[in-house]
Amino acid sequence: MDGLKLSHDRIRNVHLLGIGGSGMSGLAALLSELGFEVSGCDMAHSYYMEKLLARKVDCVLGHDPAHLDRYRPDLLIYSSAIPDRNEELIEAGRRGILIARRAEVLSALFNERFGVGIAGTHGKTTTSSMTALILDRAGLKPTVAIGGEVCDIGANARLGAGLPMVAELDESDGSFELFRTNVSVITNVDWDHVDHYRTREDVERAFNRFINNRKKESSVIICGEDPGAARLIEQNRASGLDGSLTTYGWGSGWDWGAVDVNHVRGGGVSFNVLHRGRLKGAMTLKVSGEHNVLNALAACAACSCMNVPFETACEALKAFKGAKRRLQYMGSVGEVDLYDDYGHHPREVSATLRAVRSIFPGRRLVTLFQPHRYTRTAALYRDFADALNQADRLFLLPIYPADEQPIPGVSSDLIVQAMIEKGSRQVTMCVDIAEAVERIGREARPDDLILTLGAGNVNSACELLMSRLEQQEPVPDAMACSA
Repeated sequence: MDGLKLSHDRIRNVHLLGIGGSGMSGLAALLSELGFEVSGCDMAHSYYMEKLLARKVDCVLGHDPAHLDRYRPDLLIYSSAIPDRNEELIEAGRRGILIARRAEVLSALFNERFGVGIAGTHGKTTTSSMTALILDRAGLKPTVAIGGEVCDIGANARLGAGLPMVAELDESDGSFELFRTNVSVITNVDWDHVDHYRTREDVERAFNRFINNRKKESSVIICGEDPGAARLIEQNRASGLDGSLTTYGWGSGWDWGAVDVNHVRGGGVSFNVLHRGRLKGAMTLKVSGEHNVLNALAACAACSCMNVPFETACEALKAFKGAKRRLQYMGSVGEVDLYDDYGHHPREVSATLRAVRSIFPGRRLVTLFQPHRYTRTAALYRDFADALNQADRLFLLPIYPADEQPIPGVSSDLIVQAMIEKGSRQVTMCVDIAEAVERIGREARPDDLILTLGAGNVNSACELLMSRLEQQEPVPDAMACSA
């Protein structure tokens, strides 16, 4: 759909299919703040729907054409998780109701503003959150649309009074190509959404198109440490992008660099920042891991394009609490600490486990992982096995399908067998979350660190685990591991 205009003269009532998701709920919040009458539906209740109900946005369970009579939408928006055969979507088309994808509506809002678009396969949510917080602390009052909840503002979207808009741009279905940026950030370029991109080269071509769709006199910020992103740097320098291109990474070889990195025991990281080889200053983060050092550099580089002083960025990021489900501390029971993380790609899993090791050296790391999507598991199960081998004790759940149908021969057992082939005896397959909670509860030891990991519903295990551990004190000796 070209040239979508969100005019109140034409559109008053807006209805969202899939409103319970992180991205759709954020868009619903923005539209509500813009003065539209907003409603929506989804197949299951979610945390984000609770937040919307508190805003007086009407959310109902299930999909039903009768919703069109109830809410009389002028515009129906649907998420990528909604299949074309959805009866509510079909009926809206039959009635001639204006229909648009989430990205079409969000890009219509974004393209009218000074758009700061955060793209990349990994790290988008945290980098977007850091950037939004810096701009907010600088008094620029940005509009924010992020795929996860920013702990510092307690929401995943917010309408700001200023000109900038910070948005996390999703490459999973190619929709990020609809956004025309003033500042583009590319954290990395990896092959993740194998259901949409057949090869790594397909992914890189999509990111190139994204770069070339930016507004005039715009800036592009790319991480030089990532192989896929590094190839984008080479290709675009060859095509004349060099003057508007900013790079970041480790050391003094980039426009923005980090040196003297020190991981703080118990959480956090400190480092010195270089700008074009010269010391800019010291930075301290509450969040942990080398990946967050790179995310902070990207945010500083993006905000410098809007003349935000480095000192302002440092003060903002020193207080940054992180994003929900990004190595989030969930609580403690006795001497056992529980954390939760959204990581669902081998590189994300590996980065999270390394970060935990840097925060809590010497502690036993017990991990509950839930693979996400059959297509991703089929393509990357050996990489998952390598990454998950960093855990001292691993419990594995069945694949969370999202919107996919099962693929014959593809299950979590592929990861188990790949780990066993590498000599690992630390992994136990569980039939569901209830069994995993019971097994982990029986095996938990004092001073364990328990991490739930994945993009599905594995985070629900945290509360269950805390209840389970409160009922029975962790035993000093773990039960024998089984494969």
